[in-house]
Order: sequence, then C-alpha cells, then structure tokens
Amino acid sequence: MLSPPIYYTILTIVCLFAFWQGRADERAAAAICVLATVASNLVYQPTKSSYAGVEVGVFVVDTLTLVGFTLIALRSERFWPLWLAGLQLTTVFSHLLKAIQLDLMPQAYAAAARFWAYPIFLIIVVGTWRAGRRRLSERRQAALA
Repeated sequence: MLSPPIYYTILTIVCLFAFWQGRADERAAAAICVLATVASNLVYQPTKSSYAGVEVGVFVVDTLTLVGFTLIALRSERFWPLWLAGLQLTTVFSHLLKAIQLDLMPQAYAAAARFWAYPIFLIIVVGTWRAGRRRLSERRQAALA
C-alpha cells in the first residue's frame, strides 16, 4: 500500500475538493473518510504481530464506516454512494475472512483491509465532479428560463 504521507495527501485533496465543490452527499462521505482515518489511527497500534489476528478496533471502525456510507446511499438520489457502501463491505469482509481463516497471511489481510480506500476516494472525486457539473447545468437552465 502507499506510504502514510501519500495516503494523507490523497485524503486531504479528496476531502478539500468534496467540501469545496460537493453537495451534502459528497461532503458527508468525505467527513466519514476523515473520521474513519482518525479513529483507525486511535485504535490501531502497529506491532510485529499486526494483522496476525483480527484487528478488532479497525474492524469496528470499518463497520461503522460501512454504516455511514450505507446511510448516505439510502437517502441519496445518486448511484455512486452505493459503490462506497459496496466497497466498504468488502473491507469489512476482509476482517470476517481473517476471523474464519486464522492462517490467512497477515500481509494479505492488511492489504485487503486497506486497499479499498483508494477506489472509494476516486468515487468521491467523480461524484463531486459530477455534482459540480450538475450544479453548473442547473444554473445555465435557470439563466435561460
């Protein structure tokens, strides 16, 4: 996975863009990403045996993140929040898989638990970009009326 400074840079850019150009759904998704990152940092303490067993704290944070993304998807008129919830569900499943298959390699478990953050960021950017285009189109329509 990418180094922490790169992750935080991407997170910052995505969230600033969502808060600047997004509507309520994009802003809520960005806020959830920030809160999940902060919470994960609070509950995860890296050691030599990290990801050798289920990372319970990270599992709880990922599950709460799934709940947040699902709530956005349920109230949204847009389709992209469903993708966030679906990708976050795969992250939660990585924890469940480790609980079932204890001999799963720690590196594979860690990669599965972290990987989906980047596609989630991409989806938030695309959703925000499309929201901006929709807003511009609405303004043009209002000006013509």
